[in-house]
Amino acid sequence: MFGSSLMDRRSKPERVADQAWQHLLSAAGSAGDSVRDVTRTARRNSSGLADDATDLVGSAAEEARRRASLAFDALAGRRPALPWTLLIAAALAGAAIGWAAGTAARAAGSRERSADEIEFVDVDRPNSPAGLDG
Repeated sequence: MFGSSLMDRRSKPERVADQAWQHLLSAAGSAGDSVRDVTRTARRNSSGLADDATDLVGSAAEEARRRASLAFDALAGRRPALPWTLLIAAALAGAAIGWAAGTAARAAGSRERSADEIEFVDVDRPNSPAGLDG
């Protein structure tokens, strides 16, 4: 009772301000709850995106380190190392192409020998067009 009589004695602007303050606290509380819910949902949904971004940033950092190292070596007057893997790969590819060409040449050579063994027979054809019988 004592509290209600105190509330009645306050002026109307004070009561309106108190109600507005209570509404503000309630709205802030519900907004905080909804922000927490949105944050939880965003955290769950963004974990995949964060992993992708981490991979992207990691690969970009590796590339930046590699380029910085090359630039430092160039400024120091050091020549870049030979790309041995590329040279070995090119040599292996050339050997494979040479082997394939050699095998094809041998196969073509064996076909020509069998073509020499074929006997062609000259046959006169009676109604052949002009110039074909010789």
